[in-house]
Amino acid sequence: MSKNTNIRFTSVVRKLPSIIPFVGPDEQERQSGILFRARMGANESGFGPSPKAIEAMNQAAHLSWQYSDPDNHNLRQALADFYKIGYENVMVGEGIDGLLGCVAHMFVEPDVNVITSLGSYPTFNFHIKSRGGSLHLVPYKDNHEDQDALLAKAEETNATLLYFSNPNNPMGTWWSADKMQSMVDRLPEGTTLVLDEAYIETAQDDVAPRIDVTNPQVLRFRTFSKLYGMAGARIGYVIGHPEVIAAFDKVRNHYGVNIIGQRGALAALEDQVYLSDVKARVEQGRDRIHAIAKSHGLASIPSATNFVTIDCGRDSDFAKLVLSKMLGRGVFMRMPGVEPQSKCVRVSVGLDAEMDIFEEEFAAVIKELS
Repeated sequence: MSKNTNIRFTSVVRKLPSIIPFVGPDEQERQSGILFRARMGANESGFGPSPKAIEAMNQAAHLSWQYSDPDNHNLRQALADFYKIGYENVMVGEGIDGLLGCVAHMFVEPDVNVITSLGSYPTFNFHIKSRGGSLHLVPYKDNHEDQDALLAKAEETNATLLYFSNPNNPMGTWWSADKMQSMVDRLPEGTTLVLDEAYIETAQDDVAPRIDVTNPQVLRFRTFSKLYGMAGARIGYVIGHPEVIAAFDKVRNHYGVNIIGQRGALAALEDQVYLSDVKARVEQGRDRIHAIAKSHGLASIPSATNFVTIDCGRDSDFAKLVLSKMLGRGVFMRMPGVEPQSKCVRVSVGLDAEMDIFEEEFAAVIKELS
């Protein structure tokens, strides 16, 4: 007979529902019993890492008996050199998600106000809620995060954090570097901009504003998960003012980045030729998805990411039906979570074979439902 114990969760955790921000494709396969033939929903890069990164990771595998360097020194220094900033201006973590968890730990406690967009990246919200923060959600405007409304809400609530992704997930839209700099210039006093630039390498050259590490109100998050093709290695980094970056050491998991990922990311960063080639292939893939949508009379949203969002032309229920039919045909996709964006489905650029499968099955689904 089990003993009746008083499990002393925090008051915040006791109030939280048990959720997972994203149900992964592996779990969806387990639930449905269907193995995906085309994995086009998680915005991974099927082109994979640089061959030089793969070689570096293979060579590092025999070192897995060692703990990794908790300072991530070599990778941090390489990133600092790459961006022409100081070592003290960059911190490495276990993906952007891990670093967002650190930000929540650093800035958020019960009743601290945090601003984000309704329907934007849910993992950020997950971390804020885990610390008891008060989330204020601002609707999108014309498939873009609404800069003016977000800034107004931050001013109104005396917000500590404002989350913004550029380019945006889940819509693929973006603001120009000039527009982003204007947003930075208009930040309310005391509000830190959490600028998620996970897709910055897939974007046009005029999307990223100049990096200014003298501004303590801006933290810029980037990753090796997308164009670098290393999502499974869990390597992200944040760039910012040295005083803010130093605070990550107070809360981060110091051994959270594994030695294989460290070596792979370092080699990937050094192979910018490969990265440029993948970027060109992503652009070609986006064009193909746009063309597929157009061939069925559907609109697609211009994208600066490695995915394209397709407007299914009706309502959220219809988009869910399209998504369900595609999943049933072995094509893993996702869709935005809230209206009005939820009338769309989102398709990641894949290898040619996966794109062929998507094109064939999407045509069959649209024909069936029309």
